[in-house]
Amino acid sequence: MAITITPAAAAHVAEQMNARGHGIGIRVGVKTTGCSGMAYVLEFVDKLEVGDQVFEQSGVKVVVDPKSLLYIDGTEMDFVKQGVNEGFEFTNPNAKGECGCGESFSV
Repeated sequence: MAITITPAAAAHVAEQMNARGHGIGIRVGVKTTGCSGMAYVLEFVDKLEVGDQVFEQSGVKVVVDPKSLLYIDGTEMDFVKQGVNEGFEFTNPNAKGECGCGESFSV
């Protein structure tokens, strides 16, 4: 089981971590919401919780709780800039569908 991040995503997370000044890494999880059922949640991690899985690439640690990992195993996280818009994009092999706005997915 694993989550991967692209070099662009790793660079952006590292930049944000440096600006923040502390922390272990970034947590990637899911919550029930949106028109398709589940949405990705990102937050800084200062302390690991019991059962957390840690994946490290390009010097950046991605932390995932066991429940979320069931839904996002194999996902690649990228950071994309398109014109004035920028943000994280997820390629999740478990997703069966997404809402029109791209904010949520179903499995």
